[in-house]
Amino acid sequence: MKVAIVHYWLVNMRGGEKVLEALCELFPQADVFTHVYNPSTISDTIKSHSIKTSFIQRLPLARKKYQSYLPLMPLALEQLDLRSYDLVISSESGPAKGVIVRPETPHICYCHTPMRYVWDMYHDYLQNAGLITRIMMPPLIHYLRLWDLASASRVDHFIANSGFVAKRIEKHYRRSAEIIHPPVSTADFSISERVDDFYLMVGQLVRYKRADLAVDAFNKSGRKLIVIGDGEQFAEIKRKAAANVTVMGRQPFSAIRDHYSRCKALIFPGVEDFGIVPVEAMASGRPVIAFRKGGALETVKENVSGLFFDEQTPEALNIAIDRFETLIESFLPEVIRKHATGFDKELFKQKFHAVVELTMRQRNNLF
Repeated sequence: MKVAIVHYWLVNMRGGEKVLEALCELFPQADVFTHVYNPSTISDTIKSHSIKTSFIQRLPLARKKYQSYLPLMPLALEQLDLRSYDLVISSESGPAKGVIVRPETPHICYCHTPMRYVWDMYHDYLQNAGLITRIMMPPLIHYLRLWDLASASRVDHFIANSGFVAKRIEKHYRRSAEIIHPPVSTADFSISERVDDFYLMVGQLVRYKRADLAVDAFNKSGRKLIVIGDGEQFAEIKRKAAANVTVMGRQPFSAIRDHYSRCKALIFPGVEDFGIVPVEAMASGRPVIAFRKGGALETVKENVSGLFFDEQTPEALNIAIDRFETLIESFLPEVIRKHATGFDKELFKQKFHAVVELTMRQRNNLF
């Protein structure tokens, strides 16, 4: 069976790329299509496949300014020639699902999220954009919204990475979606015999992840916080941090894994579609203190692998941390890790393979 996997862009290794990596293992013969590809930032597992790019790759500064070419990506996707493939899988977060396939070729879309800047976070992005972007954005996003809705009809089977995302697919596309949680390589993480006196936040420093909220809370409490990650808010977060807050920036995986295993708890103050970081922390035996919304509700088991807070305010977060410190001995690392193994990569691959088998059988019955 000839398989094509369409991924929005390959410029770093984040959660979406971890899903792509698992799909590449599941379909070792697959060709990968993407808008922009930077091989120096991508894993060997993905690089071992034939990777084909759209015309976006050839545009000026595409590897760094790829998001500036967002309005051209629908056109670029429709130029990809997928006529020779028996199965097409799109990995959707940026534009990926809009490819055109033969009538008899099944198209399965694994949706990390409907594009945030097009739908539910449009006004947040618009509010924080520069003057020229604010002028250009409304008509361009209007066009993208229409195309995104139209391209959803090209998908035969939607898979959502969480129940939270499945509801958004239903809201924006009026389509139902099966739920398969993203893969986490839980074997890469382990429990440490030593737990140190600090809390941890890990992730890209962008506004919706709310690192600013975490820093404000710890500035007030005086407790120790370590922030690992880079992004558009890095300089702002660095300036905001008091002496008890350490902003480390981007770190290698070995350092992240070490900090997971030694922290008191992971702080997760944003709203994520799923959130692989909490599962990685739990696979290290450490509990999570998360905002009670989004994917965290599907990964964190309250009073077993973590606690929730109900308002995105420093005060609410600090109240949750105060409560956690009175209960800290009740959070057992072995129990937390066992809970995390329910999101292991091998389970993801088994579930995805079952969907593909069923989809191909249905296709054979039709054609």
